[in-house]
Amino acid sequence: MVESKPRTGYRALGVYIGLVVVPVVVAIILLTQGDDGDIVATAKTSSGPTLAQLLLAIAVVVGACKVAGWLAQRIGQPAVIGEITAGVLLGPSVLGALWPSGAAVLIPPSVVPQLNVVAQLGVIFFVFLAGLELNTRLLRGRGRLALVVSHVSIALPFLLGVGLAMLAYTRFAPPGGGFLPFALFFGVSMSITALPVLVRILHEIGLFRSEIGVVTLTCAVVDDVTAWSLLALVIALTTASSLFGVVLTVLLTAAFVALLGLVVRPLLRKLVTRVPVASLQKAAPLSVVGVLVCAMATEWIGVHAMFGAFVFGVVFPRDNPIATWLHDKAGGLTTALMLPLFFAYSGLRTDIGLLSGGGAWLWCGAILLVAVAGKFGGSALAARAVGENWNRSLQVGALMNCRGLTELVVLNIGLDLGVLSPTLFTMLVIMALISTAMAAPMATWFARRDGQNVVPFLDRTSERAAA
Repeated sequence: MVESKPRTGYRALGVYIGLVVVPVVVAIILLTQGDDGDIVATAKTSSGPTLAQLLLAIAVVVGACKVAGWLAQRIGQPAVIGEITAGVLLGPSVLGALWPSGAAVLIPPSVVPQLNVVAQLGVIFFVFLAGLELNTRLLRGRGRLALVVSHVSIALPFLLGVGLAMLAYTRFAPPGGGFLPFALFFGVSMSITALPVLVRILHEIGLFRSEIGVVTLTCAVVDDVTAWSLLALVIALTTASSLFGVVLTVLLTAAFVALLGLVVRPLLRKLVTRVPVASLQKAAPLSVVGVLVCAMATEWIGVHAMFGAFVFGVVFPRDNPIATWLHDKAGGLTTALMLPLFFAYSGLRTDIGLLSGGGAWLWCGAILLVAVAGKFGGSALAARAVGENWNRSLQVGALMNCRGLTELVVLNIGLDLGVLSPTLFTMLVIMALISTAMAAPMATWFARRDGQNVVPFLDRTSERAAA
């Protein structure tokens, strides 16, 4: 005889109440005994709000950077100018000064260390992709020009920076900091050229494939490799506790570079030429492990994780499925999420309020003047000396003077190591923003004087609007 459906339903209801509802109620009673719910409250306070605040901070940072980048492009600047500016606006200079309570809600101090972790990962992948994009074939046939211009554009501003550091040391050096690391970081910060920003500027003004564009990129390639190597040496000198430590760090760094160049590079080339394309596409995510391992190696050596990632990018084979995957996946995630967090982190450490009084702003102006004179002037004079006309030489100087994100990486390292004070860090960030913003309009103006076919700086806004 078949049971009726009502009796089956009552039985199921009884089982559910007895084996689900009753155990849940009893468990809740037991869990709420003793500390009046303090454990529950503590758990909510320590986990829930922190995650919510972190997600809110990420959303605010990414949204602000994208809007500011779009606005910068509307006035003819590369998006990175707006993104860096957005980071400064979100920090104590503007948002923290005008609306402290709002700043504490949007980007509370408790989430800043977590933002920094993600930002550091972004920097590691940024410098790896920068190394991957270096086209060393540009050096063929232009070795003398590239060597002279790039090295003059490093040596002259470095010397001027060290000279200015002698005057600024007693006023702006952190307590307990030595003169040698202070002067070295000061000199390096004056010598940087941001290769990725330069590529974006040349694309936007229509000179990427022109002769002057290739010449400038060639100089920037040599400049980039030299500057990162010099920075690695400066970090070794700064962090090592003795002369033996410095020598050991330099030797380990040289061994690391030799290992990647002589062993890893040939192995990677064989891999991409002999393994089927389908297998390479499946193995592409493993390349991320290589980036992280190389970054970890140089961090352990003592020359910062970014140097290992950069060298791995330089030796990594191009024009293969793995490189394409890295550009599409890692590049997109880095640009869309991680780098805006780095801009915000740099902005949170930039406090324009520290520049109180006319004396501080005079120092800021002096730093900007020395930076532009050394980089712009040195590059232009070197280009003129090796045969370029004045308009092209000044155009090279204007383009080599852009510093952008690469400068922020260097400055944050100096601040983290206690070599740069917050006040000097703020001055150098302002210098980086202004010198980078100068590059596109000045390069366009000198190009037009030379008769080159460029998109006029003031017409780019209307051209985008029409598009």
